[in-house]
Amino acid sequence: MPTPKSLLSGGDDKVPSWSERLQALKYVPPLLKLVFQTHRGYTAAILALRAVRSFIPLAVLWIGKLIIDGVIAAVRAQSAGGTVDWWYLGGLVGLELAGEGLARLSSLLESLLGDLFSNRISVRLMEHAATLDLAQYEDPETYDHLERARRQTVGRIGLVALLLSTAQDLVTLISLAGVLAVQLPWLLLLLIVAVLPSFLGETHYAALGYSLLFSWTPERRLLDYLRYAGASDEMAKEVKLFGLSNFLIGRYAKLSGEFYQANKKLAIKRNVVSTVFVTIGTLGYYGAYAVSIYLTVLGRFTLGALTFLAGSFRQSRDLIQRVLLSLSQVFEQSLYLSDLFSFFDVMPRVTSKPGARPVPVPIAKGFEFQDVGFRYPGSERWAVRHLTFNLEPEERVALVGENGAGKTTLVKLLARLYDPDEGRILLDGVDLRDYNLESLRKNIGVIFQDFVRYDFILKENIGVSQVEAIDDDARVREAARRSLADSVAGRLTAGYDQMLGRRFDGGVDLSGGEWQKVALGRAYMRDAQVLILDEPTAALDARAEYEVFLRFAELTRGRMAVLISHRFSTVRMADRIIVLRGGELADQGTHDELVTRGGLYAELFSLQAAGYR
Repeated sequence: MPTPKSLLSGGDDKVPSWSERLQALKYVPPLLKLVFQTHRGYTAAILALRAVRSFIPLAVLWIGKLIIDGVIAAVRAQSAGGTVDWWYLGGLVGLELAGEGLARLSSLLESLLGDLFSNRISVRLMEHAATLDLAQYEDPETYDHLERARRQTVGRIGLVALLLSTAQDLVTLISLAGVLAVQLPWLLLLLIVAVLPSFLGETHYAALGYSLLFSWTPERRLLDYLRYAGASDEMAKEVKLFGLSNFLIGRYAKLSGEFYQANKKLAIKRNVVSTVFVTIGTLGYYGAYAVSIYLTVLGRFTLGALTFLAGSFRQSRDLIQRVLLSLSQVFEQSLYLSDLFSFFDVMPRVTSKPGARPVPVPIAKGFEFQDVGFRYPGSERWAVRHLTFNLEPEERVALVGENGAGKTTLVKLLARLYDPDEGRILLDGVDLRDYNLESLRKNIGVIFQDFVRYDFILKENIGVSQVEAIDDDARVREAARRSLADSVAGRLTAGYDQMLGRRFDGGVDLSGGEWQKVALGRAYMRDAQVLILDEPTAALDARAEYEVFLRFAELTRGRMAVLISHRFSTVRMADRIIVLRGGELADQGTHDELVTRGGLYAELFSLQAAGYR
């Protein structure tokens, strides 16, 4: 199973080389393309506003120079009736007001664009995650990568704002540098040399920071889990009964303390180095300032020119530092950006072939397992092997075996959540991999034992198995009647519109048996030719189980049904029973045939029957 690669996938403590740092920047153009596609009008307007704003600082400094020189000239010519040109002051005020207005408009557009982009990237992440294989969700390394990608959906627009700000600063810096290059080119060079070490230092520690967060991804997920386990209604009963609070708190405190110490050590080093480099930059600036004062005293510059040069020096220094710091941050965020885009590069293995055929309606011959074997990724043990049997149309088949025998794995293969490592599965004589995956999934309805308890209203909890009919109240109510979930709706204050779960206001939780009735309702909602039920009555009381049995024939009428259960009262209703042992086919037949043969099935049946005597 291929796993996603990151710039730090070679090792937890590895710091990216300079080539890897430059490589991280390759994700910036795709990001900008995504932003432009999000809203072209907003993007173009923001670029235009930033371009205009970039020239305002130079214009302000130049008008300031003209005002000062004008004032001095007026003072000197006072006896001759000289006056100050107040239009310059008006122009300065107008520029400041225009700059402030443009900045606020730009901020508004960038905020709106940021919201749209965050929504778009979140939707794209969910869409791509939906295409991944079940095995990729179960692989810790891939799941760590998904977690990092999920964290990047928030705030990546900040990188775009940073790029825009950096571009604006660069234009302003170039305009100021053009003037300085004409007047004192070597002072401009001095400023660049003074702030360059700060850039190199920030870049180095940005890489170290990314390395630290990358290497701690599993531990940070564990911290999130411990925080959830110690303060959730789902686990509250056992936490209290087992006295787990101190254990969970202690483990969280220890792990979070270790992360804090690692982060603290890095933060202190970064702060010390940054302080040293900023001091160097400050000394360089004031050195240049002193030289410009000296040249003004010698008469090379006017007082207005000195003010202009001093302002240009100051802004140039600030801009150089800001640009270099921004470039360092661009690199840092690009490293995190690589997690997002490299996740988009992860491709599923279980896919539809080009031109794949739809599942036949109705199914004519059924499924045929031909020497099927499968191992979970990363495991040396075969989950199932040498499985050879048929599933006939409209046949009810039960899968029986001890825990770990491969029953659930078999139905995952049948639904093509996985592909076999050995052998093949045929549907109407055609390899399952030749069918369109979406068509196959639509024709197979599965209710697993560990079904999801959605924090939705009751109607939606039943309708999720057939989302196109989720608003069909009549169909939802009929499915609830058949699964006995109508009794659940009857006791709820808001009926089918009652919020379930404790996550949201007004939500109520259900008992295990009530949740199972809701899950069974999904089976009745599902318009599928093949129905798979994994322990459908495990949480039901005896009366409810009996009523479900009475309706089982109705549920499976006209469908191929696969039933997994440890309750033999359920299993014996099947047309045929397949017995699994250690992932292999041990026996098959009707209940009476298997009991007569006296194999594993008869042994398990006798053991369960003894418990009721």
